[in-house]
Amino acid sequence: MKIRFNPSLKQFAVTLLALASLAVANAADVSGAWTWTTPGRNGGPDHTTTLTLKADGTALTGKVSNPGRDGKVIDTPIADGKVDGDNITFAVVRQVRGNSVTNNYTGAIAADKITGKISVVRDGALQSHDWVAQRAPAAN
Repeated sequence: MKIRFNPSLKQFAVTLLALASLAVANAADVSGAWTWTTPGRNGGPDHTTTLTLKADGTALTGKVSNPGRDGKVIDTPIADGKVDGDNITFAVVRQVRGNSVTNNYTGAIAADKITGKISVVRDGALQSHDWVAQRAPAAN
C-alpha cells in the first residue's frame, strides 16, 4: 500500500510547521535578571528587587532577591513558574512571623519590560498591586 500526499495537504503541513517554528522563535525571552524599585517603609530608602529567571520550554525557575529589614539581601526561590507565550506566572512563598505567605505574580513581557500584578491574601482579604520590572543590563 502506497500513501500519497495531496500537494495542497503537503503545503498545508509545511506552512503549519513554519508557523509553529515562528511562534516559538517569537516567544519572549524571559531568561535573565529583571529589577524594580519599591518605596521604603516609613519614608526609608527605596528597595531594589532583583528577579532572576530561567525558562525551559513552558517551565520557569528562578529566585527573587531583595533586602531584608537589616539590609542584607534575601534570596527566595520561585515556585510553580510557567511561561505561556509572552506571559509568565509564578509564586514566591515566604515565612513571616511563623506564617507562610504566598505572593502570586503574573506578568506580560514586552521587549525589556515585564508588567503585571502581585497578589497576596492578607488578613483574609485578597490584595494586589502592579509591578513593572526592567531587564537588568548584562553583567560583563
